[in-house]
Amino acid sequence: MITLIWVLLILMAVAFSVYLTKDFIAHHNQLEDSNWVKVGLIGFVVNFFDVLGIGAFAPQTALLKFTRQTRDKLIPGTMNIANTIPVLLQAIIFIRVIEVEPMTLTIMLITATLGAVGGAGIISKFSEKNIRLTMGFALLVTVGFMIARLLGIIHGDGSAIGLTGSKLFIAGSVNFILGALMTAGIGLYAPCMALVFMLGMSPQVAFPIMMGSCAFLMPPASFKFIQTASYNRKAAVGMAIPGSIAVLIAAFIVKSLPLDTLRVVVIVVIIYTSFIMLRDGFKKK
Repeated sequence: MITLIWVLLILMAVAFSVYLTKDFIAHHNQLEDSNWVKVGLIGFVVNFFDVLGIGAFAPQTALLKFTRQTRDKLIPGTMNIANTIPVLLQAIIFIRVIEVEPMTLTIMLITATLGAVGGAGIISKFSEKNIRLTMGFALLVTVGFMIARLLGIIHGDGSAIGLTGSKLFIAGSVNFILGALMTAGIGLYAPCMALVFMLGMSPQVAFPIMMGSCAFLMPPASFKFIQTASYNRKAAVGMAIPGSIAVLIAAFIVKSLPLDTLRVVVIVVIIYTSFIMLRDGFKKK
């Protein structure tokens, strides 16, 4: 089962790369006014620390907002598409090196994907005002999980590598919701890690589960964003390529860093970005 999942991840990476490349080439004369260097640096930095457990979506939202690299309305689609290939690489690596019970992994991957397919279709139709409000509240939810983990309120001391019965049902149901919310800009890593911890699983198992969940849910969600042109092509491609390189460096060379100070900085930035998003969203036109 794990080998089948691994092969599917590779096939999805190839298929998505081809689909995104075709869309980019077809619209290469209509690219948005984004800066290649800025979006490249954003893609590299957020995906480097994503592998180490910081999460990409919340800091990426903040950086895209501060540097004005894309319209607020296009941020969810742009982030999903830009991070799809890097996340697929993460899942390909970590599903092979960390043991997790196959049925638990399979169910959580399927439910997250089903949630994302429905969520992307809804989010792509949101107005810019609703996108700002949704992402503003999404950032607050994400930072709440980050603070809880930083303070030790959520901590992992379990040892299980799989779930059964009611715990497996809860895991699948919650991951369905997280998959849908991820298309709105709520990163799945922090809440999924909290879910794994609270169900008594090993902290290490959180990595293949959350990376695999994102890897399976992001391609179908991203396909919908591409089909509806609900993303910034230049920013997405400009972040995807250096982001993929960053994943390989973090996974095979760096592996771990003292990150508590960085997490505090990221939390402050995310709170500020959430305030800006909500302020703009509540403004009367």
